[in-house]
Amino acid sequence: MRKILTAGEMSEVDKRTSEEYGIPSIILMENAAHATARIITEKLGGSVRDKSFLVLCGKGNNGGDGAAIARILWMTGAKLQVYLFGRARETAGDARINFDALKDLSLQNKVENSPEFYESEGLDGLLDGLNGFDVVVDAVFGTGLTSPVREPFASDFEKITSGLSKCENVPFKVSVDLPSGLDSDHYFKIGKCLKADLTVTFSAPKMANVFPPASNLNGELHVVPIGSPRELIDKCDSQTFLAEKAEARSWLQKTEFSSDSYKNKRGNAILVVGSRKYSGAAVLAGNGAMQSGAGMVTVATSDSALESVSKRVLPEVMVRGVAENSEGSISENALDQVQNLIKKADVVAIGSGLNSERETTRKFVRYVVEKRTSPVIIDADGLSSLSPFDLEGSDSMPLILTPHEGEFLRLLGTTDKESIEDRVGVVRTFAQKYKVILALKGERTLIAEPGGKVVINPTGNSGLGKAGNGDNLTGIITGFIAQSVRANVPIFNSVVAAFYVAGLAGDIAERKFGKRVMLASDVRDCLAEAFGEIQYEEHGAAFESVDRSL
Repeated sequence: MRKILTAGEMSEVDKRTSEEYGIPSIILMENAAHATARIITEKLGGSVRDKSFLVLCGKGNNGGDGAAIARILWMTGAKLQVYLFGRARETAGDARINFDALKDLSLQNKVENSPEFYESEGLDGLLDGLNGFDVVVDAVFGTGLTSPVREPFASDFEKITSGLSKCENVPFKVSVDLPSGLDSDHYFKIGKCLKADLTVTFSAPKMANVFPPASNLNGELHVVPIGSPRELIDKCDSQTFLAEKAEARSWLQKTEFSSDSYKNKRGNAILVVGSRKYSGAAVLAGNGAMQSGAGMVTVATSDSALESVSKRVLPEVMVRGVAENSEGSISENALDQVQNLIKKADVVAIGSGLNSERETTRKFVRYVVEKRTSPVIIDADGLSSLSPFDLEGSDSMPLILTPHEGEFLRLLGTTDKESIEDRVGVVRTFAQKYKVILALKGERTLIAEPGGKVVINPTGNSGLGKAGNGDNLTGIITGFIAQSVRANVPIFNSVVAAFYVAGLAGDIAERKFGKRVMLASDVRDCLAEAFGEIQYEEHGAAFESVDRSL
């Protein structure tokens, strides 16, 4: 997992890198510039020669990064115009060194194709020529911005951002650290912002890089090391993390099939799901658990749903009918039957398609959860049956709750959406209070554990927001935990891996079928490709996100 840092924590890491490890800050700036220039060059097919660049710079260190990037791009054949919001003499430190160097280059008559450098002037002419640039590099405001852009820069910034959006031939836009106008520590826009196609951030991601809606302005994200020791980042107090492919790969390695693997060693999963009205939910959940790698999967569903589920579920999945109420939903009369089924279970999932309209079903859910002898995943109608939430999980028999926004509000006993505006803080508090693993589903799923850690899952897309995907996901999580119990892998790590893999399968389904056409069953069928992509692709230093802005 990659730790997400605040602006203050990142500043402290940079400071300690210089003070304790003897790496001058100017070297960190140069490393950042070279890394950004390299990624830009790769995006342009391996060369920037004769490509036209506009580099927009502020007076701080972010602008200093921009000046260094401009110099490096020019050295490799790019055509450069640099616009500084201010004057070079108003800059200081490392930024001043880079601006002075760039300014000297621009004044050298003997230098072929020397960069053009403008200081708080020439804006009108610049705006007239925006259509002529291949790439615009945004290095105006970095992690220090905490309020909307103010005058004397606000008007010029507004003109440039508006002008770029109206270009007939829209240039490729690259932001340095984060799109200018965002507050790095928050995931909401605070004012006018530039929308990037690519963002290169340094050492560690910031909240505005990875959580929407702010992250939607980043385009494709690269996190690159620039020389700060990883141990300095690890020592930061932050308890917020970004899930990476490495966690999913580690899970696959720890739960891999050995030469003596057989069904009892792969985990026994019981899913208490489905009803007469919602038999499809039971099918999707059961199939998801089976195809995620669990050794044995049993679906317990209401008697009247038994035939429908049995006909559509994978033949490898066992199906058992249990007592129901007049609505065709599992009732408390099924307690003994279900208890007999789950005695030897490594994990139990409950909720998908249960239909919790009747009190008898809600009592049944509460009894199963309270009397559990294994980890329990609770979703959908299982969550509704326990709302407002008042139970408590434990290390030995954890509870895993997977609500979407509406279900989470019901768990909290409120309808006030503003109460969950600070999503990271709210899920952390809930998980700590009730000692549960809470996965709040949404555009970016947040996964919290009782110790206060919150992980943001970067995979998945809006095509997953269709009926059935929640049931499919419940099955996948259940299958992952069944295998984890047998392999002695921490449950929280397994939930993080499950969301990453399921989201990646959704991204593969999007590429194959498109968001409009892809179905929950398509996502499940793409699990094999997701496992292969994770297991066999080399793990690089950079994290790349799919562009969510489209």
